[in-house]
Amino acid sequence: MVFYFLYLEKFGTVTRAIQLVAFNIPYPPDYGGVIDIFYKIKALSECGVSVYLHCFEYDRPQAMELEKYCAKVFYYARKEGIRYQFSVQPYIVVTRANDQLLKNLSENNAPILFEGLHTCFYLDHPLLSSHIKLVRTHNVEHDYYLNLYQSEQNLIKRIFFKMEASKLSVYENRLKKASHLLCISPNDYQYFEQKYGHSHLIPAFHPFNEIKSKIGRGKYILFHGNLSVSENIQAVEYLLFQVFSQITFPVIVAGKNPTVSLAEKIKQYSHVQLISNPQHEQMESLIQDAQIILLPTFQDTGLKLKLLASLFSGRFCIANSPMIRKTGLEHLCSMANTPKEMIDQIEELFHQDFTSEEIEKRKLILEDTYSNRSNALKIIQIIDDIVTG
Repeated sequence: MVFYFLYLEKFGTVTRAIQLVAFNIPYPPDYGGVIDIFYKIKALSECGVSVYLHCFEYDRPQAMELEKYCAKVFYYARKEGIRYQFSVQPYIVVTRANDQLLKNLSENNAPILFEGLHTCFYLDHPLLSSHIKLVRTHNVEHDYYLNLYQSEQNLIKRIFFKMEASKLSVYENRLKKASHLLCISPNDYQYFEQKYGHSHLIPAFHPFNEIKSKIGRGKYILFHGNLSVSENIQAVEYLLFQVFSQITFPVIVAGKNPTVSLAEKIKQYSHVQLISNPQHEQMESLIQDAQIILLPTFQDTGLKLKLLASLFSGRFCIANSPMIRKTGLEHLCSMANTPKEMIDQIEELFHQDFTSEEIEKRKLILEDTYSNRSNALKIIQIIDDIVTG
């Protein structure tokens, strides 16, 4: 069997190439999964790799910006309709089956990087049998969907999430067909390495090149995230009723598309301000000017990119165990697993100065382990090792 990292002779030079299959259009990079994909593409391109991007178009427009970093960008319509929910294969997978995608992948000898189990419909297809095939695992998907089921209030959505979790649990075995798995967190790495082997820890790619945290004190407590997803709605409601109701410090809740119900609940507290759909620059300022960033989660899955955003740009971070356990970032956050512990940490940290020593501690961990360039070079090395045998 012959593998290629598509070494192309052009005017006496050698370039590398990779095909990357994204579950969505990865621009703008404004939520977890596409942030990882976009900045991975950018880092690979800056390391001299020609990226052939294949992405599914359904809720975001085509993006000219991607052409700055890609040799070519292909768009495919994602299938829609309730009939796909009755497939034995997961909805997130079967709706991304596309004959043209298979044709384009098979006609290019470059290795293929499938982003998430979502894009793995053709992972074991005979037409791709001679390709190097990597899979980026963004989560243990059946656990992620089971958590969505447990936190969702809408009955129809609960049924869908439960069915999808069951299908994904079975479908995940297809990962045996991958050449290597690229895991986003230490937790996920342990799971996939034990179950399938050939796994590597490649932390999340992100927009941060340096620590931008400010010394001194901020003026408020911040929670930030996508406020239309059940995980973050659950976290905000937990904070409102269990924590914010017991303190008087100013609080800002900021994020995308807050639900009407959540906005009404926030209005009940005069010291809590809601900022809806902040632009990137405003969100960056909100993080930098906060004294404390609260990072509770009830889903112990993947790595939350808002944790990285908070540590690269913010001051004190208070997180619970599911947010930071086995991330390697435990020493950079204050741990609080109960409302009382969280309130105690807030009262202790709100009047403390954030020091240059704290910034240096972050630099030692974040600018090494979470260097986009270093992690892009790890992916290149994995493929090179396969090519050279």
